[in-house]
Amino acid sequence: MKVLRTNNAQVRQIMSRCLPEFKHVNHYWDSQRSKVVAKILPGEFYMTKCDVAIATTLGSCVSACIWDNKTGIGGMNHFMLPLTEKEAHEVDWGQRGLASDATRYGNFAMEHLINEILKNGGKKINLRAKVFGGGKVLKKMSDVGERNIEFVEDYLDIENIPIVGSDLGSVYPRKIVFEPTTGKVFVKTIDNLHNDTIVKRETEYRTSIDHKDADGDIELF
Repeated sequence: MKVLRTNNAQVRQIMSRCLPEFKHVNHYWDSQRSKVVAKILPGEFYMTKCDVAIATTLGSCVSACIWDNKTGIGGMNHFMLPLTEKEAHEVDWGQRGLASDATRYGNFAMEHLINEILKNGGKKINLRAKVFGGGKVLKKMSDVGERNIEFVEDYLDIENIPIVGSDLGSVYPRKIVFEPTTGKVFVKTIDNLHNDTIVKRETEYRTSIDHKDADGDIELF
């Protein structure tokens, strides 16, 4: 796929309209889609009112693609639940009462994205979701993907946001590209199960969130 980067006029135009909190995200021109793409990393999210695609690569992490199906305002996150003290004592993550510390972190990932959509003109009743990831790619933490899946499905069910598409679980990483204006998501599986870049990135991300507190409270509009 041919990619032209920051000296492209379309990229500069989109960057001029990009919300300030997302200007640090890598934007590039995708000639195959004839569209600017914003690429997010673990722990990031991106929301747009423009005709911009959002891309990321997932292993054990999960991304929720959420958009207003009337206005096309939407975005995507990329998150993983951290370890907790309770998890170390064999918490049953199959129960709805998930470990509070971990779900609190996951709540931040979901609520930040949803609140940005609502603040910028989206309506809760029009929100739809597609969810991806949760592959079993970290051998030393073989169930983390399953916990991420359970959390995101549980969260969206509680918030009454319909999941209208998904590709979850299995053992392979995925590259996903989301177009909020249409709600379309393009998924490409990565057959190389030993993709060192993905495993290294997610291992470092997991280590960082296990040692970071999620402070403050967030409420949905």
